[in-house]
Amino acid sequence: MISPEILAIVMFLTTLGLLLFGFPVAFTLAGTALLFGFLGDALEIFNFRMLGFFPQRIFGTMINEPLVAVPLFIFMGIMLEKTKIAAGLLHSIGELFGTTKGGLGIGVVIVGMLLAASTGIVGATVVTMGMLSLPSMMKAGYDQKIATGTICAAGTLGQIIPPSIVLVLLATILQGANEEAAMLVGNLAPDPVTAIDLFAGAILPGLMLVVLFIIFIFIYARINPLSCPPVETTKSRTEIYIEAAKSVVPPITLIVLVLGSILFGIATPTESASVGAVGAAIIALLKGELNFKNIKETALGTVKLSSFVFVILIGASMFSLVFRGFGGDEMIEHFLGTLPGGLYAALILVMIVIFLLGFFLDYIEIIFVIVPLVGPILIANGADPLWLGILISLNLQTSFLTPPFGFSLFFLRGVAPSSIKTRNMYRGVIPFIGIQVLAILIVGFYPEIATWLPNKMF
Repeated sequence: MISPEILAIVMFLTTLGLLLFGFPVAFTLAGTALLFGFLGDALEIFNFRMLGFFPQRIFGTMINEPLVAVPLFIFMGIMLEKTKIAAGLLHSIGELFGTTKGGLGIGVVIVGMLLAASTGIVGATVVTMGMLSLPSMMKAGYDQKIATGTICAAGTLGQIIPPSIVLVLLATILQGANEEAAMLVGNLAPDPVTAIDLFAGAILPGLMLVVLFIIFIFIYARINPLSCPPVETTKSRTEIYIEAAKSVVPPITLIVLVLGSILFGIATPTESASVGAVGAAIIALLKGELNFKNIKETALGTVKLSSFVFVILIGASMFSLVFRGFGGDEMIEHFLGTLPGGLYAALILVMIVIFLLGFFLDYIEIIFVIVPLVGPILIANGADPLWLGILISLNLQTSFLTPPFGFSLFFLRGVAPSSIKTRNMYRGVIPFIGIQVLAILIVGFYPEIATWLPNKMF
């Protein structure tokens, strides 16, 4: 007789296998769950009537107000992409830092940070910087490895620096995990986990990561000066400063409006996302880019990306329901709860699993499938949900760089000239993957980096 726990493990492994073969994520999650639900019912180890709760889960997703911020932030990011704001930033910031060794690479990291805080869409950032800054870096004599590695790494900053769609989705999942953990330990009134908390908690780790990238490029340029040569310019420093100031005003204004309104309690993330969407449209209007073509492309892009996110969320909900029906959540709870070494042993194991899954799976799949299964037991064993969320988001950011399916590598490969060798791109991101693992370890050993600012502000 097959036990329900064995069937839960087989269902999980079958789902991962189908995802690795490239089957559509949402339909794989829901279809596999439905198939194993029928199988479990036939074997009399699963009550198929449990699926009657599924419509309630969908309805719960539909009325979840924080998730409304997702399409609004996507709209803001795509609209800003249409305004050519990145082109002005890359040009002026590149000239500002480019006259020193490694300066152009440092400029790319700073632009990546500003675009991350303005758009939060990794694909758009990597593609834009790949099209605009990669030719400039190659023309300046930059080594292919450091140039492509810097662009890929800087483009992923939108995963951790708010307003990040990852943080909005993580906040929703962690809130549910936090409530389940509270039930496990008998806490009837747990502190909520909101996107505002994660936004505030991600600021210092995000800035730390930017500083680590810059330090690496600075040191690398001193060790290998021919790989990161300075760029000559005919403009005076005054002209460069003026152009740089003009180019950073629009994104800085939008960052202050969106993040400022959230962090100072003026607006919820959903409300501030609407402010950001309107602000992006105003910037496009001022730059003469607000036309019917751009509005149509932005609206269509927003619908496609938002649909992608929410269909996966619904499919993951079905998967989670059947997995729990087999007792899979209790099995994971028992396994992680009995590991020698307590919380840190369980946390390290989960971080390693997420890191390895990041080689093959998309961050949305990991958030919706893995986090609901491991989050409750980690929080019940003493992990601060805010700290846990930041660790997971840093880990998920690394998944954009890890071969063979690192999406930043795919995005850059799509716009890079054929003279840029793929193996150099893979070699170029390795030091930045190491830096991100270092950032995870730092935040892991010093949770205050993630929790200090939210505790002070709220």
